[in-house]
Formats: sequence, structure tokens, C-alpha cells
Amino acid sequence: MADESLDIIFAGTPEFAAEALRQLLTKGFNVVAVYTQPDRPAGRGRKLTASPVKELALEHGLPVYQPESFKDESAVTELTELKPGLMIVAAYGLLLPPSVLEIPTHGCINIHASLLPRWRGAAPIQRAILAGDAETGITIMQMNEGLDTGAMLHKRVIPINPAESAGALHDRLALLGGEAMLEALDMLRSDSLKPEEQNDDEACYAAKLKKDEAQIDWNRSAEQIARQVAAFNPWPVAQTTWGDKALRIWQAIAVNELAGKTAGEVISANKSGIDVSCGAGVLRITELQMPGKKRVDAASFINAYTISGVTLS
Repeated sequence: MADESLDIIFAGTPEFAAEALRQLLTKGFNVVAVYTQPDRPAGRGRKLTASPVKELALEHGLPVYQPESFKDESAVTELTELKPGLMIVAAYGLLLPPSVLEIPTHGCINIHASLLPRWRGAAPIQRAILAGDAETGITIMQMNEGLDTGAMLHKRVIPINPAESAGALHDRLALLGGEAMLEALDMLRSDSLKPEEQNDDEACYAAKLKKDEAQIDWNRSAEQIARQVAAFNPWPVAQTTWGDKALRIWQAIAVNELAGKTAGEVISANKSGIDVSCGAGVLRITELQMPGKKRVDAASFINAYTISGVTLS
């Protein structure tokens, strides 16, 4: 049952946040306003595009605020006048200064896609996959001035599936984030939340992804490269060079096959995959894409191209 007395402000921008807002609204919570990033240019035409959170808010007739930042006193005053009982934040993308964190009666809580204190920062989903973590999850956290350093209020844990892409894991965590948020709200209502301070010594920083990280180094192990492929799907997509062309690798697994003598050498190509020798082990590519073409499975690719015996770089 929703708590009608709790006036909630929701702050978020991408689909990850929209899923949490969707669950809030489905359960009938009183969302008095939504904050999201200003509309940004997107697509080939660079047309100004509303965020997924804004689109959902407008569908439900909710007031939408889009300040560039909270450095402007008028933005802080505007939020203060809403008199929120709680602010829920999920992938908002704007820094909340102390003047904002202090406004809601119950403060600001954040839906974070990692098991804090591991993977504080912008790209926790991808960094967990890259590191080979066996599990991840959602942490509902009381926000403070630091970067994901506030007290932990509630956690949900899920395994990272073998070869699971960042996109697939993102979608599972988005659903879990909404569920964990609702559970935390139930605990807040019953006064059973027990804040737990983070151990800073266990913290890892999940740096924002860069495009140059997507380039494959075949001298690395097949396991490491397979994690790179998974972590960078759907962005920026792992890639290698075949002659003068950039070959994008969408899906791949490490296999127990005898590697060739040269890292990057395609030692086998058949309908089950394209096997590439690595610094240790073999990477089997199962989905890939040539420039200007659609992504295809290995069987379709080898019907169109002869790649066996070449060396990728």
C-alpha cells in the first residue's frame, strides 16, 4: 500500500531510472515532481530529445523540472517550495549539493547498481563484468556529499551470468532497483531501516567508459577479452582491426581450445564460431559486424567473408 502522506520527488534520467519511477507510480506513491536532465540532441538529425524519465513523467501528467545544475539559487528555491518528504535519485547525472540534500524531510536516497562499497562511480555494471565479479546487485543508499559514499540502507544481490552483456545485466538491475526501492520504502514506513556505514577500504572506483577501451589486445587472455566483449555491449562495443577495417565484436566466449602461435590469428571459422588465438586461450566469436553492415552470427559472417587464417590486430 502506498504512503499517501509521503511527498516524493523523483530524480533520474535514463531508462534505468525510468523503470524505478514506473514501479513507484504503479504502486500509487505520491510523486509530486520529477527532476531530469535537460533535453539533449540525439540521433542522426541531432534533434532535442527528452529523457526516458521525462517521457514517462509527462505520460502521467507529473510536473517536470530540468535545471542545468543546482548552482543557481533559484533551482534550489524551486525545489524547496515543493516541500518533499523524500527525494529518490537514480542515475540522475547532476551533483546534488548539501543545500539540496538537506531539503527533504527524510533526505535523499539513491538507487545504485552495485553492491557498495564495491564499484562507486559512473559505470558500475560494466566494471563489475570487466573485473570478472561473480555477483552484483542494487544498493539503496542514503546520499551525502561524497561519490556514492553514504550509508547503505538496503541491498539485493544477483549473480552475473556467464557471458552476460552489460545491456542484459542493466535490464535485470533496472527491475531489481525498482523492487529494492519499494522494499526500502516499506522499511522506512515501518521505521525498520538500519543504516550501515561503508568501509572505504573496500571501495573500487567505476570510471566512466571510454571508446579507446573497446580496442581488443589479443595478447591478453581469452577470458579477459570475453569479459571486455560482454562489458562493452551495447556501448562502445569491443572491436578489432582486420586489414584496414574495424570489426565490431558483439558476442564471444572463451573456449578450451589449443591456441595458435600468433595472438590474433584466426585458427578456425565455422558455423559455431570464429576462433581467435589469444595471449592465453582461444576466443570464440559468435556475433560480429563489419563497418556499414548489420551485426550477424558467425555462420552468416563466414558465408560472406573468408576470415580463416588471417591475423586480427
